[in-house]
Amino acid sequence: MSEPKTIFISADHGLSLVYFLQTDVLPALLEGGLNVVVLTDDAICEQIAKRFERPGLHIEGLRFQECRKYFETRSHSLQHWTHFLRWMGGSDRVNTNAMDGHLRQMGYEASPRGKQIMPLIRLLTKVLRKSRLARQLLVNSQRRFTPEIYGDLFDKYQPSLVVASTPGWRWDRYLLREAAQRGIDTAAVIVGWDNPSSYRLPGAPVKWINCWSEIQKQELVLGSDWSPQQVNVGGIPTYDGYFRKEWLMPREAYFALHGLDPQRKLLSFACSFVTFSPNYANIAALAELVDKEALAEPCQLLIRLHPNHFMPGSLYEGEANQVRDLIRDMPHVHLVEPVPLGGELGHYSGEDMPEKASMMAYSDVFLTVYSTMVVETAIHDRPIISVCIDVPGGWNTPGKFSLSLTEIGEWPTHQRFRAAGAGQVVFDQAGLKAALDKALCEPMAESKIRRKFIQDECTFMDGSAGRRTGEYLRSLVK
Repeated sequence: MSEPKTIFISADHGLSLVYFLQTDVLPALLEGGLNVVVLTDDAICEQIAKRFERPGLHIEGLRFQECRKYFETRSHSLQHWTHFLRWMGGSDRVNTNAMDGHLRQMGYEASPRGKQIMPLIRLLTKVLRKSRLARQLLVNSQRRFTPEIYGDLFDKYQPSLVVASTPGWRWDRYLLREAAQRGIDTAAVIVGWDNPSSYRLPGAPVKWINCWSEIQKQELVLGSDWSPQQVNVGGIPTYDGYFRKEWLMPREAYFALHGLDPQRKLLSFACSFVTFSPNYANIAALAELVDKEALAEPCQLLIRLHPNHFMPGSLYEGEANQVRDLIRDMPHVHLVEPVPLGGELGHYSGEDMPEKASMMAYSDVFLTVYSTMVVETAIHDRPIISVCIDVPGGWNTPGKFSLSLTEIGEWPTHQRFRAAGAGQVVFDQAGLKAALDKALCEPMAESKIRRKFIQDECTFMDGSAGRRTGEYLRSLVK
């Protein structure tokens, strides 16, 4: 009897841990007779191994420190700008507005030496967006930076396939390059809704990729030069638990957890885009409407902070403290502040899925800027409002780039949300009040539109994406 084949999985982010370990992806691989080695943050390996222990599953470290050291000490400037050009340099056959925003940010926040280089970077970006040959040369040039960080793990497990949660956009590029150098097949999965439109060219040789939808497949084929045969539409396994209602806490328990009033309508606001623009104006406008009982129904507000709000010493941490000060004497305004998973994976990981699912399911109206949670909330069929109230001058901090919230409506995923009519978009407090009153009085007005939006973005609505994706990855093992 032959030895079972082994597959490596790089889970370098909290959401990728959910994607691979808390869905049907892992069971589909193990039940197919494979050994699975999940590589994740070294600081939480023991914790992950204990929680998900089962025959055939092994946990190893991703060695972020060694990756970072190699990046910083081996032709750092060349690696840095190559990475940036891959990010910005996808084909302009698809919407490039998200990347254009990041390009403007880099030009504004670059060091004095970086600012001198930016004219060349902009020129190269223009060339890359027009020339497939230039993009291929850039992608191939990266292979010179292939460290021997994981040699002992490759020797120990002899994997037949290496799968990552991006096609080399993060530190996973070193693992994927090393696999390719050894002649081992590589694959990637798309974990984030906006990933194919916000990041472009692969950071390593990757043979196959699994995405959510035909929309994402087109972004990969037209924007990043993948051949259609390389791209599989498998849905989004992370959302199977939403469709099957597996993560829902009882309503009474969830309200008790946050000190909510069962008799009041629940408004939830999920912060997003703090990197480009403050969320404070959105929060202040909402909190004032709730605190002054200015809406059609008595309401309460639950504010979900962004993971960046927990970065020590940052502008974002300062904004979180400003929000805490604002709501201190507002009895019907509350915060969601999760406990971090640990290591470098930050807040809002797999531990957070019951919180997220319950918040969306029990919200009478869900509000955000344009976060991925507009898709997740549409699955729960709740009214959605995108709140884009700008702060004059943005962050108003020297050296810090700001981008108007009204501008980001043209980013690919945001544009699709607006075009679908899956929710309302508001730009000031008067518009916010009107939209909230409408949503409170007519909660099912956009229900059919929301369902079509989910079908277009997620493909499979029966909770089968995890099994489909696992079976697809299993089929790639030779």
